[in-house]
Amino acid sequence: MARGTLRIYLGAASGVGTTFAMLAEGQRRAERGAHVVIGMADIRSRPRTADLLVGLERVTPRYVCASDGTSVPALDIEAILLRQPNVVLVDELAARGATGGAAAGRWEDIEPLLAAGADVIATIRIAQIESLSDVVTRITGTAESHTVPDSFVRDAEQIELIDMTPEALRRRLAHGNIVASENVDATIQRLYRPGTLSALRELALLWVADRVEESLLRYMDAHAISAAWETRERVVVAVTGAIGNDTVIRRAARLARRNHGELVGVHVTSRGGHAEAADSRLTDHRQLLVRLGGHYHEVIGDDVASSLVAFAHAERATQLVIGASRRSRWDEVRRGSIVNRIARDLQDADMHVIAATGPPQPRPMMVRRGRRVSSVRARLGWVISLIGLPVLTLVGIAARDNVGQSAPLLAYLLLAAPAACLLTPR
Repeated sequence: MARGTLRIYLGAASGVGTTFAMLAEGQRRAERGAHVVIGMADIRSRPRTADLLVGLERVTPRYVCASDGTSVPALDIEAILLRQPNVVLVDELAARGATGGAAAGRWEDIEPLLAAGADVIATIRIAQIESLSDVVTRITGTAESHTVPDSFVRDAEQIELIDMTPEALRRRLAHGNIVASENVDATIQRLYRPGTLSALRELALLWVADRVEESLLRYMDAHAISAAWETRERVVVAVTGAIGNDTVIRRAARLARRNHGELVGVHVTSRGGHAEAADSRLTDHRQLLVRLGGHYHEVIGDDVASSLVAFAHAERATQLVIGASRRSRWDEVRRGSIVNRIARDLQDADMHVIAATGPPQPRPMMVRRGRRVSSVRARLGWVISLIGLPVLTLVGIAARDNVGQSAPLLAYLLLAAPAACLLTPR
């Protein structure tokens, strides 16, 4: 028997219409010939919602003992399964369940229904999602007694947001369509303040947007789509630990916040690791990135430019933010410009180069076999080797008739010795 599917209607607060949408979908399924059973529906005193119960089979809930000794309604799973329904309607997934201990939720009763091949249509409020419960508590001042794990909600085949503006919700409350006027107390008034409703609405919108983003990324991976689709901004910033890199990170965070996008930081480290004085700054910059809402990553690569480009493509970044190069002109001529190489290789993303701030960094060190040689010594050694030796050879050729055979060899030795000392790490 094929497993049933789970469809969840998500709302920002009570009264947005999740129960109404669930029952309306049940009526549509019944009109198409499906056997629809109502496992649980909280209609309260809402006449329009109650009208949607007509024609649908309803299973009387069983009552279980809550932790405080009171009896609460729960799904009668055995009675529902005996009816062999095609569709089961279950309101309030976070409510007290019929099985398990005192902390068990109604969402845990869904599994046997799905395993029996029934499609389940359910409802939930954003405050009842486990990862957001602490955020909602700070917004509303009221803690939810029961929550549903994020993984359970995210695994649903369909999640539909039932949205309503704060103004419309407050009108419904004023007209007694959510709670009877005589039952509206200070707690309910606080929950239905415009600012509180706006915050809950934004949480619901962002949570659904994240879920849609996950589905989109799975689709793109399944269809081998590597190009970035600018459905949502994703800002990648290079975290280097260099002086002034905190300015670059803050600028990237402002870009991400302005565009309601995601901030991702990346640090490129060489295969041999690193033990630099900038490590303490790198730790500070990583912590700054996290405080600004970003996610930190490290990649291994000997070529900084290609590693940054590869990471940006893998993350499907829409913007890449880097700091201006502090390398000398000689280094850029000798090893190429990192900025120019990134600009040439980067595709489907914009690049932002942030001007360097703060005092200049110490002169870079060149690595030779795992140890370090200052760039000044390295340059002088290469000048002696590449210019001194050819000049000495020309002088020796011109004076070959006036000197012995041992003199050129001694001159070469005297020139090669200081070059070797300059290029050898200490």
